[in-house]
Parts: sequence; C-alpha cells; structure tokens
Amino acid sequence: MRILLVEPRTPDTFWTLRRALRFVRRRAANPPLGLLTVAGMLPRQWSCRLVDLNCDTLRDEDILWADRVLVSAMQIHRDAVAEVVRRCHALGRTVMGGGPLFVAEPAGPDDNAGVDHVVVGEAEELAAALAADLEAGRPAPCYVAPRFPDLALTPAPRWDLLDLSRYATMSVQSCRGCPFDCEFCDVVALNGRRPRHKPPERFIAELERLRTLGWRGPVFVVDDNFVGDRRRCRELLEAMIAWRRRTRPRITFLTEASVDMAAQPDLLELMVAAGFKKVFLGLETPSTASLRECHKLQNLRGDLTGAVRTIQAAGLEVMGGFIVGFDSDEPDIFERQFEFIQRSGVVTAMVGLLQAMPRSRLHARLAAEGRLRGEAGGDNTRATLNFEPRLDRDFLLENYRALMRRLYEPGNYYQRIGTFLAGHRLRGPRPHVGWRDIGAIFGSMWVIGVVSRGRRAYWRFLARTLVRHPRQIGVAVTLAIMGHHYRAVAAGL
Repeated sequence: MRILLVEPRTPDTFWTLRRALRFVRRRAANPPLGLLTVAGMLPRQWSCRLVDLNCDTLRDEDILWADRVLVSAMQIHRDAVAEVVRRCHALGRTVMGGGPLFVAEPAGPDDNAGVDHVVVGEAEELAAALAADLEAGRPAPCYVAPRFPDLALTPAPRWDLLDLSRYATMSVQSCRGCPFDCEFCDVVALNGRRPRHKPPERFIAELERLRTLGWRGPVFVVDDNFVGDRRRCRELLEAMIAWRRRTRPRITFLTEASVDMAAQPDLLELMVAAGFKKVFLGLETPSTASLRECHKLQNLRGDLTGAVRTIQAAGLEVMGGFIVGFDSDEPDIFERQFEFIQRSGVVTAMVGLLQAMPRSRLHARLAAEGRLRGEAGGDNTRATLNFEPRLDRDFLLENYRALMRRLYEPGNYYQRIGTFLAGHRLRGPRPHVGWRDIGAIFGSMWVIGVVSRGRRAYWRFLARTLVRHPRQIGVAVTLAIMGHHYRAVAAGL
C-alpha cells in the first residue's frame, strides 16, 4: 500500500521558535516523532511518504499518490487538520487520525475535525489489525487501544522518511506516563500514572542511528517526566554515559521533568555526564494555595527558587512553565510571578493562562460547576480562556498580557540571563558549533543589535557577558536569539 503521513502545521506559538529558526536556517524546531513512530509500525513492504506542513506544502500529487492518508494531531491542530481533510476529500481520499485531538465518541459535529477513521490511544497493540484492515480495504471507523502498551513493542522511528537538515532539534522518547496527577494536566489520562520505559538498549540504538545519520545537534527526550521512575532513569543514564564514552557523539540533550529532581544530586550528576543541557520544569506558580488547589504537591516539598538554583548550579538550564488563572490566585499574582521568574533566573519562562484540557480532572470539575465556556485551543499563551475564572476575566487577560510583555522586555530579559549565567556551571560535553551557528551569531548581531528595538540593551548585555562570563558567551547569544522570538509572541498577545 501507499501511505501518506501528514503532520499539520502548528500555529505560531511560544514553542515554534520560528523567528529564532531563521537565524540558523532551519524550518521547524522538532520533527513529527509520532508519525515517524507510526510509520515504523506499518509493514515494511508498504511505501510511505511524510509531509510535514511545518516545512513543506501538501501537493495534490501527494494526496493522489496515496491509498490512505494518516494525520497525527493535538488540540492546537484542529483547524489545520480540517483543511487537510477538506483537500483529501475533494480528491477522493479518506483520512485516518490519531493523537490527543481525536476521541472515540464525538460529542459534536466539530469533534475529530472531519476525519473518516480515528485511532484513540497508543497504537502499538492496534497496528497489526489496523494494517490488515487497511490492506483489505475495510478500516473500521474507530480503533481504541485496549491498554497502555509495553514500550518494548515500540519500533524505532522511520528517520529515513525525514530530511534531518530542516530541523533544529531531533526528538526521541524513552518513557511515557507520569506518577503525578496535577488537576490541569491530561498526561495521566493519555499515558497513565505508571511510567513505562523502553529497554535502555532500544533507546541507545535510536540514538546511535541518529549519530550514524550524521546528526550533531540537540536531541529532545520528549518524555512526560524523565525522572518519573528514578531507578529506571538511572539505568538509562548509565547506558547513555557508556554510549557517549564509546562513540564520542556531538549530541546534547534536553527533556521535561519534575522539580523534585533537585533533591537527587546524584541524578543531576548523571544527567550532566550523559550530555543533558536543559530541562523543562512545571514550576507553575509561587502561590502555595494555588499549588495545593491543582494538586501540584511535588512543588511544595521545598523552596522552588532554591530548587531551580540547585539544578542550574549542577550544569542544567531550567526552562519553566508557569500558569495564572487558578481559583486561588490573588490579584497580586502577576507581580509575584514576575518577581519569582526574575529572581530565579528562569530565562525561558512560558507563562500561560490556565486551560481546561478535555481529558483533565480540571475539565471535569469545571464542567460539574457549570463554568466551562467552550473547548481549549491547545495554546495557553494565546490570551484566551475556556472557563469562567474567579478573578475578573478582563482583569486577568489584561494583566496576563502585561506580564508577558514585561518579562520579555529587553532589559528584564537580559537581566534574567545574567542571573542564570551567574548561577550556572558550564559542565558536560560542549554543543556542536557549525557554520550555521556562526552565521546565526552574526545575523543576530545585525537583527537584534542594529535593526530591532532594545539594541542598546543587547550590546550592554553582550559586553557584561564577555567581562563576567566569557566562557558562556555562546549560551548567552543563543538565549538572546530565542528571546527575539519570545518578545514577538508577547507583543502579539
């Protein structure tokens, strides 16, 4: 069979980094790992093509070539999927959808974005029956995963379908699931509370494949919580360290984790030795009442500022997720968020409005309280709400926009980088620096240092960094380039 895999275009968001990618001449931040993994589940004698609409355009010839079109999507892709479906239907092709966007029992006409067939849940244990039905020409309207599968069943991604040079970062996955059950999060519903791991040798084989394909940049380990099972995490890190010693790869890593990792100094040491440079933490809020409300109890076990500094001192840059709009938030929450972010030196601070995601416990609670107002859009930095908040709605939206603009105002942003650099130990393997990176440095000097607003603050920042932290000038310039994108996102709210 001929299978066309389509990744819908992601609207411009905080994490697309499109304005920053122009400096390094990349088209997208990350590849469509879900579709690449699904492609690995299909019979190898089938012909597969991948069209990532973040990099390419979808041509009529691609649609007409295919026997079946498969699309993977999250909430944020709803409109983009509907457009793909419209085009496929116009050319006589049906569409099968998988991913968090799709549900088994649609509640309304807009659910599932018009696709003809859906796969709900993880596809490992469905793949054989699905392939047989596709080949027989009788796919069912809906396939539902019977359980959370063993990740030993997960095949390696089909990297051969991808042009690696178009992406800034590669993506791999070592585990799914998170032991915590934060009220606003849908991970437990999607992937379960018991972290499920790939065997370390399988994960190392995926890294080795990327290395042999010539990848020399960062790799995002897209786990729900990399440290969710500490014993298994340590086993994996030991295997990664052994692989690094054998092969000397020019690859570094970033991932997502919970802030309680700060209490495990040996784990931090292993992560740095394995090549990790960054970690995204759900810090959420400095309000203890709001943390209790959303059941983010792991963030109440110590001082959050101290935890961030511990992780940074170990050699990892902390990227943080923050939320405003909890029922327990007081009107001063915006000032408290700003002060916490500046004081802790979390340079990449994604502050979002609380969203009630469809499968979360928050969604169920607000529905029971009669407070839902539509569905979540999937981008909590769009200054929209899908529920009735306790704080005045207009007050919340206005102050949210003001907070984002204040955080990414050049002087405040560069001050935050300085705070981070002062507490950060530069350790572990050095990132690969290529011609694109050198070009990005000179390009940023022109765009940020000459053309853009805030150019004086930029040059003062570079001068201070060269005097105080000369060994970290590369880190500083990278963060300045990312800030160029974040500032534009904040300005557009």
